[in-house]
Amino acid sequence: MPRYRGRFAPSPTGRLHFGSLVTSLASRVDALAHGGEWQVRIDDLDQTRCRPGLEDDILRNLEAFGMHWDGALRYQNRTTAAYARALNELQMQDKVYFCRCSRKTVREQTRREGVEGPIYAGTCRNLELADVPEHAARLRTDDKPLGFIDRVFGPQIQRLASTIGDFVVRRADGYFAYQLAVVVDDAMAGITHVVRGADLLTSTPRQIRLQRLLGMATPVYLHVPLVRDRNGHKLSKREAALPVDEQHPLTSLLAAWRWLGQPMPDGDLSLEEFWQWAPTAWQIECMRKLRDDTTSGAL
Repeated sequence: MPRYRGRFAPSPTGRLHFGSLVTSLASRVDALAHGGEWQVRIDDLDQTRCRPGLEDDILRNLEAFGMHWDGALRYQNRTTAAYARALNELQMQDKVYFCRCSRKTVREQTRREGVEGPIYAGTCRNLELADVPEHAARLRTDDKPLGFIDRVFGPQIQRLASTIGDFVVRRADGYFAYQLAVVVDDAMAGITHVVRGADLLTSTPRQIRLQRLLGMATPVYLHVPLVRDRNGHKLSKREAALPVDEQHPLTSLLAAWRWLGQPMPDGDLSLEEFWQWAPTAWQIECMRKLRDDTTSGAL
């Protein structure tokens, strides 16, 4: 098996916040614990949502927290040609068709709700529409069970057609969709392990489907559970999105470490000492105790 290679992929749509600190901490410590590499990729594909200056702000935050990455930075907006080649390959396999339905139309015509909202009714599936502006590209799905084993949440099974439906791989505005972009990005970088938030757990089967169609390796996945507060309440998006304090990096890191359910150090540590100690104390099983805070089991 290739040497461990992980990554953290922030989007410059907002400042680094506590939720993203938890994820970046987990991904980097897991890489260090395996003697592997940790890369950083800026997911700036959707330029309509990216805010000027935030990329530098995020990178400065990571460095202030002692999160030094390996190799050169990667940027999604420089990889669109690779996404186009992947889409063309899917077209050659007759796995893609073009769709003129708006989000409103999808909501109005759906017959059922899936794990992430209305399931596309397949309105354009057999219309053989042309690849023209304002037409989205959708991937054909089937209902064969697609499974993987998550390092925290365990075995996961999803039937794409009945829980997701034919999904978009290139949007009507011309931007490639996250599901296709992340698959191509991870393959190009040789990523072997993906550590990310549990909000993306239901996205993984779609990505595995694309990996198989494109002949790309499937990474090992670990989805970080949501964590409850002291009163047992799930954190709100507002609480999780509080900006982190780069002036006191160790305080924020230890708070994120605690949220991950990890054993706390016996004494005081410097920032450098924390990064030497954390990989030796890292315990995946502690996160398994937290997974009931996030939907788990069969998808």
